[in-house]
Amino acid sequence: MADAGDTKKQAGVPLRRQRDFVLLWSGAGLTLLGARAGSVAYPLLLIWSTGSASAAAVAGFAAQLPQLLVQLPAGALVDRWDRRRLMIGCSAGCAVSATSVLVAVACGQVWLAHLAVAAFVEGSLMVCYRLAERAGLRHVVPPGQLTAALAGNEARGRAAGIIGQPVGSGTFTLARWAPFGVAAVAHMCALVAVLLIRKPFQDEPVDRPRRFVPEIAEGVRWLWRQVFLRQTTLLISGSNVIFQALTLLPALVLYEEGASAATVGVIAAVSGVGGACGALCGGWFARRFRLSAMVRLGFAGWALLVPCLALTRSPLVLGMLLAGVNFAGGAINVAGGVYQVRITPDALQGRVNSVLQLIGSGANSLGVLAGGLLLDASGAAGTALGLGAAMALLALTAALSPTVRRGETAVGPFEKSVCHHESTMKKE
Repeated sequence: MADAGDTKKQAGVPLRRQRDFVLLWSGAGLTLLGARAGSVAYPLLLIWSTGSASAAAVAGFAAQLPQLLVQLPAGALVDRWDRRRLMIGCSAGCAVSATSVLVAVACGQVWLAHLAVAAFVEGSLMVCYRLAERAGLRHVVPPGQLTAALAGNEARGRAAGIIGQPVGSGTFTLARWAPFGVAAVAHMCALVAVLLIRKPFQDEPVDRPRRFVPEIAEGVRWLWRQVFLRQTTLLISGSNVIFQALTLLPALVLYEEGASAATVGVIAAVSGVGGACGALCGGWFARRFRLSAMVRLGFAGWALLVPCLALTRSPLVLGMLLAGVNFAGGAINVAGGVYQVRITPDALQGRVNSVLQLIGSGANSLGVLAGGLLLDASGAAGTALGLGAAMALLALTAALSPTVRRGETAVGPFEKSVCHHESTMKKE
């Protein structure tokens, strides 16, 4: 591991000139881009090959299922195994999975069962990859640059989502196997990038007997004891339900207005740019505002923006409103990520983050279902107003909660000891 002198020397070097961080950042960005391009291509391939939307839904369900089934065991594996080797194995597995689909499509052998299994495997490996990268980040960058690194990662993830969709759909129009070729190459490039990183991704492991279920429970218990982090996570989970319920609203509005389906992609791109800008500014906000203040201001802003969606049918205005929503989300994600990474012991990073991701992922699936039912029952305007009222209730809860108002000072005894230990290490 690098000594204190190396760490101090590196702290004065911008992140863009730190070899290991650039390799980790770019490699993970490529694998996220490849995964996004492949996930977009699965439903396109099945609809164009079979004409069945149900078949496409099966593949989409298989790709999302790991978010619910794999998060907790993946978190335990990230804390138990060597994180670098785990990321290498995940990249190799994703490349093999994408290549198998490429070969099948090129040979004209498109089977739903094969595509569903490939989508599930790749989704499971990506869950492990993301958790391992998040847990290992603070070993790659100096403590003082962790905020900037997480802001860059958040912006990278949003950019991968913006770029991956047109890459997947665009290459599909050239050749049906092409998106899976892009995914395979991207995963292999990510594998090479991780191999070139010199720094370790975790502290030296402690040899002791381990049992899987108690390990997972340890991460859940630790998170439950952190009252501020726990309550903030529950509030954010509620907002995720609302945001996912809003995802179908622009498409319905444009359909009723007779606009082109391509306009939906434009709205998504505009809103995605807003999220990326929020992520890039997240470090600036985190240095000037407490996380508790950012959470309360963010919810207040969302409570104002969401009902405004009921007042317009303009694609440009819809995109700008959603960009504002995503801007606040990107900034809060960065500040919250820095707080979580800093207070969580290294041996629990994977498990704690997996619990947080599980809560968010579960909420997403419920939100999409609720949004579809609301749109059918109340239309776009009624849905926006109803979801705006729900967001206002969350904003009021955040504003009145004593725990959220106290913010980062509302910590348990173990969390205080961790913070004291980190401050002592910085002084040394």
